[in-house]
Amino acid sequence: MKFGASMFFTDYAMTPAALAVALEQRGFDMLWAPEHSHIPLARKTPFVLGGDLPKRYYDVMDPFVTLTAAAMATRTLKIGTGVCLIAQRDPIQTAKLVASIDQVSGGRFVFGVGNGWNQDEMENHGTVFATRHKLARERVEAMKAIWTQSNAEYHGEFVNFAPMMTWPKPVQKPHPPILVGGAFPYSARRAIRYGDGWMPQITSASPTPLTELIPRFRQMATEAGRNPAGFDISIGGQTEDVELIKRYRDLAVTRVSVSLPSENAETILPVLDRWVAIMRAVNG
Repeated sequence: MKFGASMFFTDYAMTPAALAVALEQRGFDMLWAPEHSHIPLARKTPFVLGGDLPKRYYDVMDPFVTLTAAAMATRTLKIGTGVCLIAQRDPIQTAKLVASIDQVSGGRFVFGVGNGWNQDEMENHGTVFATRHKLARERVEAMKAIWTQSNAEYHGEFVNFAPMMTWPKPVQKPHPPILVGGAFPYSARRAIRYGDGWMPQITSASPTPLTELIPRFRQMATEAGRNPAGFDISIGGQTEDVELIKRYRDLAVTRVSVSLPSENAETILPVLDRWVAIMRAVNG
């Protein structure tokens, strides 16, 4: 089993380059960076994880900037958005960002995507909350066209452009892995439809244990005509629970990741060292 870590990078947290080096030295596989462009003071929709919205959500830096810094400081560590809010991003510009970071990292980028929960944030970007899922799908399909075609075009309800040329293309072919994040069953369906992997999430509205949902996800993939073994299943927000992680390992989960607080190295490095012991206990 592989192991990763995520952090909301802020101006008061451990830098992405320093964290990336620490992860690579300790045998971690992946560094994730989430995103929020901003947090409106109004709140039409509750925080998906319940409770008050943590300060780091207001303060987080752009993931493509922080992950580029992480990539430049390392050689083998994968870097990924966890998740990129594609319903709030222009697909043409985002396609270029993804291809560019995949190029400068030497093909180490993983494109984790999600459709978001914050209605006010989306509406500030001109996104209609009720149709965000179809918008996100079309944007993913459009980006795939841009990454894989010399003369790319796409014609949908929300995304529409005539043949165009844009480079660079990604190092990874046909494109970096697309992992779809969110709660069951809706994100699972989206992952099967247009993703290469699934990043399942337990929420107050979807509390079923992932150990029960992962077999159901694989059955859904089989019924849809996709190879269930071909999906990257990455689980984030994990606690230091060796027995649970072993259960994930036995379910052939690709990767588990710890969500680190936005703190300095003195706080973070001891956490990473505890996870090294977990990695050894799980993998032998």
